[in-house]
Amino acid sequence: MKKQLILLAGTKETRLALMEQLENILGNYVSIISYSSEEFLPDRLSGEIVIYSSYLIEEEVRHIIGENCEVVVAARTINHQYIDRLFSLPAGTHVLYVNDFPESVNDSIYTLKALGIDHLHYHPYFPGKEYLESIEVAVTPGEMELIPDSIATKINIGVRLIDIHTILKIVNRLALPETLGIQIADKYTRRIIELSKKLSYLKEEAVKLNQYLKHVVDGVNDGIMAIDPAGRITVFNDVLEKITGIPKERALNRKVSEILHNPELLHFLLKETEEEVPHPFLVRQMNVMVHRVPIVQDNTVVATFKNMDETIEMEKAVRLELQKKGYIAKHSFENILGKSKAIKETKKIARKLAKTHLPILIQGESGTGKELFASAIHMASSRKVAPYLAINCNALPEDLLESELFGYEEGSFTGARKGGKKGVFEQADGGTLFLDEIGDISMKLQARLLRVLQEQEIRRIGGNKNIPVNVRIIAATNKNLKEMIEKGDFREDLYHRLKVLSLSLPPLRHRKEDIPLLVQHFIFESDKPHARIDHEAMGRLSNMPWKGNIRELKNTLLYMLAVSEGDSISSDDLPVDKQENQKPTESTGCIKTAEHRTLLQCIKNLNFSGKSAGRPQLCKEMSGTPHPLTEQQIRLRLKELQQSGFIISRRGRSGTMITEKGLEWLEPPEF
Repeated sequence: MKKQLILLAGTKETRLALMEQLENILGNYVSIISYSSEEFLPDRLSGEIVIYSSYLIEEEVRHIIGENCEVVVAARTINHQYIDRLFSLPAGTHVLYVNDFPESVNDSIYTLKALGIDHLHYHPYFPGKEYLESIEVAVTPGEMELIPDSIATKINIGVRLIDIHTILKIVNRLALPETLGIQIADKYTRRIIELSKKLSYLKEEAVKLNQYLKHVVDGVNDGIMAIDPAGRITVFNDVLEKITGIPKERALNRKVSEILHNPELLHFLLKETEEEVPHPFLVRQMNVMVHRVPIVQDNTVVATFKNMDETIEMEKAVRLELQKKGYIAKHSFENILGKSKAIKETKKIARKLAKTHLPILIQGESGTGKELFASAIHMASSRKVAPYLAINCNALPEDLLESELFGYEEGSFTGARKGGKKGVFEQADGGTLFLDEIGDISMKLQARLLRVLQEQEIRRIGGNKNIPVNVRIIAATNKNLKEMIEKGDFREDLYHRLKVLSLSLPPLRHRKEDIPLLVQHFIFESDKPHARIDHEAMGRLSNMPWKGNIRELKNTLLYMLAVSEGDSISSDDLPVDKQENQKPTESTGCIKTAEHRTLLQCIKNLNFSGKSAGRPQLCKEMSGTPHPLTEQQIRLRLKELQQSGFIISRRGRSGTMITEKGLEWLEPPEF
């Protein structure tokens, strides 16, 4: 008859991972039963050999450990299967290490460093803890849902496994065959060999990649140089060899100050700044534009050397000519500010639409940035060096708008310019034409516009010949064109011609997390670039409905800057019509009573002490405050707090966790 072993874990994921590990090693000799406090625990254990997944669960399971039970507390180590994911990160990378409790986070980081995986800078993180927003990589042993949304790269290194010392301790305690211990040691050795092979393969692939990159670097049209922290040249391509006249073999691995003798160029390359503004230099009687790009993570500098006579001047001349005529887009996607999911998704879609030549219909409320997106789409398209013209269809009378769109021949009407005039369709030939407020054009102009889209040619007013045009149309409106079609105010065939592709812009009320960023940007562009806005005023601005969207926000802020004293902006500087708007956070959402605040404080206290914040424990904590609540009442309050984004309710031992938003809102309760 097989001997029996009881495994107790905190979470289902940990239980399954450790159960699989023990089954693989001991399954032929031992019957293993597993439980987790997150799912289910038996009433009482007696006379059993019990394995704790970690010392952290001792308090959670103590009540089920009966007489004559022998407990083995497992030591855990990194899951070797995923270690290569850590080695793929460059040395010195700042990494957020994420787990559910402070103790488990610190234990894991200690284990990683003890194993020699110390080429990274680990920053401990658990729910409720603050972290550096500059960190872009997070590592977690299976707790992916705990990683903050702002982290770009998320790496799962798997649930930590029971280490070999604990396994051998279990083998000895159960008096299993001695040969089993040898088999276990051999298995661990094989896994180490497999990992070594895997890392060796990755190294070979890295060498191949470096060789490939070398060919790429040597194949580009620009000179490229890389300088390490010691000021030594690590990359010096063939083009730079031609520009400088210095042999590559002489330059590589030498200090840049020994190779280049232009003091101004050396100062520009070696200065300690993150500035990336290019500067012109004269190198061997050649005008060269040098672009310096600091790689902060590696503390290195990459510089590109462009022959201005061959490339930069040509492009500058083309764009300057367009600018003189006013035919140039002024905004790119980098000018569209926002970190919210809504605006990121919209920009992602818009970038894809920009790659085509098809018409686009941009729909969105007034003030959401339709012209900004149209300009950015043009700048991201293959037509970016061609003309870009924009016209507001609502700003001109019908006859004047028609002549602006299609042009006219000399003498076609009283006051017509001698020699006639090109319309914007002709002027934008080869480029992009943005038609704003397209829903306001007359039925007559709708018919003419439809013909242009169908035939790709126009006829000037008073003219008798068709002129072919190659123009991409981007139209925009804040009106419901489908309703206008039903009323007979807009042609359905034109609607479908314009809406080959479509882009919907989110209103500001759906991307409130972008408001602080927009506010700071508008301040920086104002006459008071160093002005500071206080927390309450920012909160008021963030919670307003903004029916006029970004335009209304900007106008409001400009008003506040104009009436504010000095460089300090407060809620008192709000326009009168905004003063009666939404009060501070206390009145928002469902957070109305001192009960919510007291309950949130109890959750915070339990979270930061590493204790479970389940309803029974919260009921006990609340009983000592002026606001005692039953478990049913707590359940309702927790739902309200979660709807406001102040907590995350989870099943199992971690229970309820306070969010960063909850921490910002919370003030010490009065009890």
